[in-house]
Amino acid sequence: MTDFTWSDLDERAVKMAKVLSADAVEKAGNGHPGSPISLAPIAYTLYQHYIKHDPSDPHWAGRDRFILSGGHASLTQYVQLFFSGYDLTLDDLKYFRGGADTRTPGHPEVGLTPGLEMTTGPLGQGLASAVGFAYGQRFERGLLDPDAPAGTSPFDHKVWVICGEGDVEEGVSSEASSLAGNQGLGNLTVIFDANHIQIEGDTKLTFSEDIVKRYQAYGWYTDEVSFIQPDGSYKEDTAALAAALDKAEQVTDRPKFIKIDTLIAWPTPGKTNDEAAHGSKLGPEALAGLKKAVGFDPEQSFQIDEEALAHAREVAERGRKAHEEWDEQLAAWRKANPEQSKLYDRIREHKLPEGFDEAIDELEKSFKVGDKNATRKSSGQVLNAIAKVMPELWGGSADLAGSNKTNLDGAKSFGPAADATRTWPETSEYGRQLHFGVREFAMGAITNGILLGSDTRPYGGTFFQFSDYERPAVRLAALMRIPNLYVWTHDSVALGEDGPTHQPIEHLASFRAMPDMEVVRPADEIETAEAYRHFFEKKDTLPTAIILTRQGVPTLPEIAEKARDGVRRGAYILVDTDGEPDVILMASGSEVQWAVEAAKTLAGKGIKARVVSVPSMEWFERQDEDYKASVLPRNVKARVSVEAGVAMPWYKYLGEYGRYVSIERFGMQGDGAQNLIDLGITAEHVVEAAEASIAAARD
Repeated sequence: MTDFTWSDLDERAVKMAKVLSADAVEKAGNGHPGSPISLAPIAYTLYQHYIKHDPSDPHWAGRDRFILSGGHASLTQYVQLFFSGYDLTLDDLKYFRGGADTRTPGHPEVGLTPGLEMTTGPLGQGLASAVGFAYGQRFERGLLDPDAPAGTSPFDHKVWVICGEGDVEEGVSSEASSLAGNQGLGNLTVIFDANHIQIEGDTKLTFSEDIVKRYQAYGWYTDEVSFIQPDGSYKEDTAALAAALDKAEQVTDRPKFIKIDTLIAWPTPGKTNDEAAHGSKLGPEALAGLKKAVGFDPEQSFQIDEEALAHAREVAERGRKAHEEWDEQLAAWRKANPEQSKLYDRIREHKLPEGFDEAIDELEKSFKVGDKNATRKSSGQVLNAIAKVMPELWGGSADLAGSNKTNLDGAKSFGPAADATRTWPETSEYGRQLHFGVREFAMGAITNGILLGSDTRPYGGTFFQFSDYERPAVRLAALMRIPNLYVWTHDSVALGEDGPTHQPIEHLASFRAMPDMEVVRPADEIETAEAYRHFFEKKDTLPTAIILTRQGVPTLPEIAEKARDGVRRGAYILVDTDGEPDVILMASGSEVQWAVEAAKTLAGKGIKARVVSVPSMEWFERQDEDYKASVLPRNVKARVSVEAGVAMPWYKYLGEYGRYVSIERFGMQGDGAQNLIDLGITAEHVVEAAEASIAAARD
């Protein structure tokens, strides 16, 4: 039980938080003042009494994690970070929503403001990723300290969330919350701010279900607190909130959902319980009225109650002591667990294990030139090979593990033992085989949370077509620059009989267009293995999609000789000619084979064709200009791109005289191999395009 006390200084601090939030929005000229005003007592209670944190060390491994899912209410968190003594100043609050150098942007951005765990703003994703934070905590504890009694391990920490109506209306929160209940994530507590206001007005227009019963149906523990009293008066009853939180903390086998009825912007005259306070500044009259209502001078801006601020900052000393106690706990654990301590240090430093390269090398020895294997199969072989030496690697699929080849041999499923099935009889709360069900968006958000909240390395798989459902989480991963790994299979019209609904066309182009996103489409099993090798070896932390075939593709002798260095460069010369080539044939993935075949046909016609395998445009663009020019010399104007999707990404390499062999329409029903022929993805078409490009360049 928390030793909860509430003094006049606490009350004054909450009032100051309200005024600072309103002043910051007013100065910026835009923002969302209403929720930070009414959330002030809730956030203050959490930061002062419940969240374990050390403002002097925002990255302390033993801290609790707090996620403000409704990122538009960012001042809620910024003010509490300022109060707690993080490296955030009053000037930072004054520069809210300022220029590119602001540390207090309109929505929280991880890495920009000390004390933030993730970027939020797209509603629902904070709550969904918080489920991933809870996943990661549990799995990492299982790696390092599985036998310690609950609450006694240095790897036990809690995950706290504040969310609102917009968060629980977004479908991704439902997907993830369902999984959280299924997993029994007792380290996750969500506080739902029920202020019943959205931009378009009262939420009863669109949101009338009993949210508490909904979360009960998910398998969560639930409770309710109302600041709106039975007589219609309003009381920010932090004691009732603390009692509810204390009661919830006794529940360890389920996630917790606590609904709090609030009035947005209370006690602002004319703006309380009004949608106008949601997304617009209060205006001078209402702002002055708020300040009068809470005892602040309406003539002053960013007024600081120094005594209340000093009181709030006492939390820093409590955090320092908690950190010292944790350090002692960790030291005792290290002494008792020397081997696990080495593992902990390695994964904290993001170093690869001994034997990583050897695992891939040994697998590649089993690949035979001339064999024909789907790259999805090769991907599964690589994942299993490295999983043997990389215990922090875990993952699964959105109900497509058998097709995506994302199963880890012999791994237990992640989940309560009671959830074992005939198909998956080995289940453990520390298992490394993830099952997301048909929930691609939640899978992306949860794996984001795992990466942000632990030192483990997750991956998630689905059909490439269904990356559409996952895309918002992928974009957030790119914004946060975290190394999420997407295993996307069934990458073209060669999927065949499932028809055009399942056949990606524009998807490569759309993900290549995303900043800080890396797309890798290997040509055969060797390029697949090398793609994984480079993903884990490279030092930058960007999300990466490995795009894989359903159909078999031949293991090419040229790739076997050159892929180790070539793949990491993103593009490399696979087949070359004596002297300057007449034409350059560029291809990715399953189409590389047709470029190689076309080069042979062209050679028979006396045309010198260079073949360039392009597994990753992003990796290629990272190379120096000399290397890029050596692969694609500027004086060779005749060029052809070959890829079973839209040609748009290739335009930058084709130049004025280039030609493309592509698919500029949706797919079609039929046998996959025949689909490729019918849609022009053949060596014959590559030859025709090459001759046309050469002719255009000569004219």
